[in-house]
Amino acid sequence: MPTEEIRVRGTVQGVGFRPTVYRLAKACGLQGDVCNDGQGVLIRVSGSEEAITKFVARLQTECPPLAKINQLTRIIHERELKFDNFVISTSVSNAIKTEITPDAATCPQCQQEIFDPFSRFYRYPFTNCTHCGPRLSIIRAIPYDRCNTSMSAFAMCSECAKEYHDVENRRFHAQPVACHACGPKAWLERADGKSVTASMFSMMDDVDAVCTLLQKGEIVAIKGLGGIHLACDATQETAVQKLRQRKKRYHKPFALMARDIEIIEEYCTVNAKEKELLIGSAAPIVLLQATGKKVVAPSIASGQNTLGFMLPYTPLHHLILRRMNRPIILTSGNHADEPQCIDNDEAREKLGTIADYFLFHNREIINRVDDSVVRVIGEKAQTIRRARGYAPAPISLPPGFQNVPQILAMGSELKNTFCLLREEKAILSQHLGDLKNAAAFNAYQDTLNLYLNLFEHQPEVIAIDKHPEYLSSKLGKELADTNQIKIHQIQHHHAHIAACMAENGIPLDSPAVLGIALDGLGYGDDGTLWGGEFLLADYRKFRRLATFKPVVMVGGEQAIYQPWRNTYAQLISANLWNDCQQRYSDLEIIKFLNKKPLKLLNQLMDKGINSPPASSVGRLFDAVAAAIGIYRDECSYEGQAAIAMEAIVDVSSLNNYKETPKYPFNFIFSDRIYCIDPRPMWQALLDDLQQQIPEPVMAAKFHKGLANAIVEMVKHLYQENLINQVVLTGGVFQNCILLEQVTKQLQTLEIKVLTHSLVPANDGGLSLGQAVIVAAQLIHEC
Repeated sequence: MPTEEIRVRGTVQGVGFRPTVYRLAKACGLQGDVCNDGQGVLIRVSGSEEAITKFVARLQTECPPLAKINQLTRIIHERELKFDNFVISTSVSNAIKTEITPDAATCPQCQQEIFDPFSRFYRYPFTNCTHCGPRLSIIRAIPYDRCNTSMSAFAMCSECAKEYHDVENRRFHAQPVACHACGPKAWLERADGKSVTASMFSMMDDVDAVCTLLQKGEIVAIKGLGGIHLACDATQETAVQKLRQRKKRYHKPFALMARDIEIIEEYCTVNAKEKELLIGSAAPIVLLQATGKKVVAPSIASGQNTLGFMLPYTPLHHLILRRMNRPIILTSGNHADEPQCIDNDEAREKLGTIADYFLFHNREIINRVDDSVVRVIGEKAQTIRRARGYAPAPISLPPGFQNVPQILAMGSELKNTFCLLREEKAILSQHLGDLKNAAAFNAYQDTLNLYLNLFEHQPEVIAIDKHPEYLSSKLGKELADTNQIKIHQIQHHHAHIAACMAENGIPLDSPAVLGIALDGLGYGDDGTLWGGEFLLADYRKFRRLATFKPVVMVGGEQAIYQPWRNTYAQLISANLWNDCQQRYSDLEIIKFLNKKPLKLLNQLMDKGINSPPASSVGRLFDAVAAAIGIYRDECSYEGQAAIAMEAIVDVSSLNNYKETPKYPFNFIFSDRIYCIDPRPMWQALLDDLQQQIPEPVMAAKFHKGLANAIVEMVKHLYQENLINQVVLTGGVFQNCILLEQVTKQLQTLEIKVLTHSLVPANDGGLSLGQAVIVAAQLIHEC
């Protein structure tokens, strides 16, 4: 009988793939073996050609829920191999080419078992199987076997071992399998060190007691899957305010978790796509439109009309929320801007002044993994933060990117991710945060080293952002110098555009696209700060066709957190300040600005001291928001004013496109480049303020006017350049209204529009763009 060697690559370890191979091989009457190795799964089968072909076909159609076959190759052995049966063989360690599976939310079968009094997994908070449970968060090395995870500390009991070796059981070769008798344990502690037991609350166990504590208004730190969270009752304003003050997170919205979809629907509208995301194996936080029928505590998401909800994604969370008929806050266990705690002792030290109680367990978290965040715009999911449930699943590169060398892309300064590129795949790390925080930068380096070791990645080239002060860029230069390898500096907005092209599968040698990259700022080729760019770009190069008129950021970084600075700079740039003093002196914004040290600010601007010009659309949003009275004085996080302005937009004014006026913009040609000039918009806005037009109407007119200006510029550039599609990217295009307005108008003109879905439009997707640009340039050189 013929013998074949079948090589399967993709997401095929830790997902029940070998048990499926075993079951199907037996069903097809084949003999042989299957094992994990560094490249994926290796199958050797002996049997008739018809039986082997049937086996391969069934393997692809009956793939386990979490598995993904990227490549399957068959090689016929010249000589027959002798097998007596079909078996699962010991894993083999060799060159790492396989994929690591993201952590997966608890499957329906495991959910049923933890609530079944007759199951041996009844109320066990670490129940899992091959269809769900920890993966990335517990892995130390490949292949994905128990000995290479933090579960190596727990020897299986006889019952778990029996299920682990039973091919008919869904826990067959499930590496984290465990139960009450042999697995990790959870326990409750008081933050003040005093003893506490579930019996004090007349509860079933320590996990159940957490629910009672939350209902009483206490703050509980809960060690979960990829980190420690802080939780409290989301309907108790006193508890929420206590959490904000202790955590020093004064305004940024909190994430919420609810027991089931029915509870979420009491607070938000949930469409079919949003429900699909909530109940899927990734189980991200989904931004949903609040209905106002039932409301959470006011300070959870002040100034916003959306709430970020997720469902329980581990048995621990399911058990905590069993008796909870209202939402809870579940936010990262950290002080503002620091990385999430993952270690028990670290949490006791850093969170002891925030939490009243701790729910700990003794399974080590190897990889810190934050919760992912997504939003549905139209019928398309847009990833805002790519982490748990999605990372590190690889992104397939478009046609033309074959045989590229191993590349490491370092990402940006804010919302950082890094990217490993090799063999037509891009492995994007989980969200790592803002590197300006020393602890976050240290965590970034630790995670980078872990990935390089896990995937045995030896970069031949390193890609960095052009900004000379980004810590990721500085580290990239150090690594390149130390290892004597090439380094490529990639322009920020070109990387944004390339990332969107790559995730949309645009082939390497496709014609250039018109990329519109709108964000806070990025370092431009001319040494100035860009943030409102129209670039004619392919993967290798770009040409700047148009921009927004540069306006100084008075005080540099201070302008990000004090929106009024941008308003003043915009009015000065538009030569409207004298009019403001004469015609508009009674306006609140003008009175407010006149109380500021304008003489000093003028000197800074005149002398160019800490006042860099920037074409930033993000800062334009801030300036308009401050002018109409939204977070005028201070913001606690970047984009707060812009997000709040989006939330108040008058939808009726927005939808009545033809009859409702929109703010006008000018188009000028300066320094051999087209510019969008907001001067007429400011004149109209000042008039509206004088006429006391409602804020929601002014916000709608600004969004409509800006969208119209972008589309008019596209129409103009379309005529002058050979363009067949437009890319919308950058953090500003996370604004749902702007994205929808621009997309609809361009599609009406029969222009193909590419937007983000798999990776964030913000800087979280930047490393993917950096990596593919370098790959394209290297391929071109060859």
